[in-house]
Amino acid sequence: MAAKKKTARKAKPKNAFYAQSGGVTAVINASACGVIETARQHKDKIGKVYAGRNGIIGALTEDLIDTSKESAAAIKALRHTPAGAFGSCRYKLKSLEENLREYERLIEVFEAHNIGYFFYNGGGDSADTCYKVSQLSKKMGYPIQAIHVPKTVDNDLPITDNCPGFGSVAKYIAVSTREASFDVASMAKTSTKVFIVEVMGRHAGWIAAAGGLASTEDTPIPIVILFPEVEFDEKKFLARVEDMVNKHGYCTVVVSEGVRWPDGRFLADTGLKDAFGHAQLGGAATVIAGMVQRELGLKNHWAVADYLQRAARHIASKTDVDMAYAMGKAAVQFALKGHNSIMPTVERLSSKPFKWKVGMAPLSKVANVEKMMPKSFITRDGYGITNKCREYLEPLIKGEDYPPYKNGLPKYVRLKNLPVAKKLPKFELS
Repeated sequence: MAAKKKTARKAKPKNAFYAQSGGVTAVINASACGVIETARQHKDKIGKVYAGRNGIIGALTEDLIDTSKESAAAIKALRHTPAGAFGSCRYKLKSLEENLREYERLIEVFEAHNIGYFFYNGGGDSADTCYKVSQLSKKMGYPIQAIHVPKTVDNDLPITDNCPGFGSVAKYIAVSTREASFDVASMAKTSTKVFIVEVMGRHAGWIAAAGGLASTEDTPIPIVILFPEVEFDEKKFLARVEDMVNKHGYCTVVVSEGVRWPDGRFLADTGLKDAFGHAQLGGAATVIAGMVQRELGLKNHWAVADYLQRAARHIASKTDVDMAYAMGKAAVQFALKGHNSIMPTVERLSSKPFKWKVGMAPLSKVANVEKMMPKSFITRDGYGITNKCREYLEPLIKGEDYPPYKNGLPKYVRLKNLPVAKKLPKFELS
């Protein structure tokens, strides 16, 4: 009798882990869509995509979401849905030496669920976490390809031309600054003369700079911008506001939450810290408003854009949406080519006409590096943007990508987010 031939069992493809981290944006789900849709096109190489519920915490606590349970239509709808579909977190992994147990736990979860790809969608601190995870294969003997998917409204990641999430915030602030300025101009003769809007930006003034786009040659608006990069001079600032009001009858002030006094203190320091150890800010607009009222006697109104600026998917930049999706897609493509410890980037080829392509940066040069506004982007007086800055910013806010509407409201998707069965003992976060 002929011996039966033994057939080698084909190894199951590794699964992928995807998670969202830090402050969410209007387009972070577009990146998630890019990751998941691209992974589904390569089922022979990537099994399932598991999402971490509430970011990296989902990996540590084995709280995984099975995205394969979602329909193609639901995943597609992520492209026009704001915020984080799987939940985000502010949780920074300590060094391997400081908290070995957390890293051992990640390995345990990855092994238990056959995970070989790690896609972490976030900003600077997330890049640091992703970089640390990428070292696991070397230090702990477990092969894991870690790819960082860029996201941050602050636009402060290095190497990449810009960060997905920023273009849409910039568009929202530029539009809001223009609309509010039209409003205050209408009332300035007998009422409000100064409007103040506070925007995000702890150390980098990219979002504040976007307020300068509201004023153009055909629609001039008197705007004063307060950048984190420029030391705040109260006397000089008040003189500038007074001069603008005298000339134009009104003015608008765009103030970054990260503006500092000469001694280094934030105007809006609450004294509290977030999970990453950063100062928790909020209230710069009220400080400026009180100053304008007290010292100049000018009636004013103030607003804090806060979550509104990063959640405004209804007015997202099409350029930004396209880039966010492209970064998620590229992350999977790079992983399939064997890349590890890298981040896909946006490479600008030209500004007029605007052309760009996907690039790549090593995480060792991204983690814990913050990109500030170049001095050449800020006018010499410190209160406006230069033509060079305008040339950089304008392409990023161009194009409309409206979500579908139903009964006058945008129609966003809510995923089922079904859990993956747990296989390991419970783990308590440190």
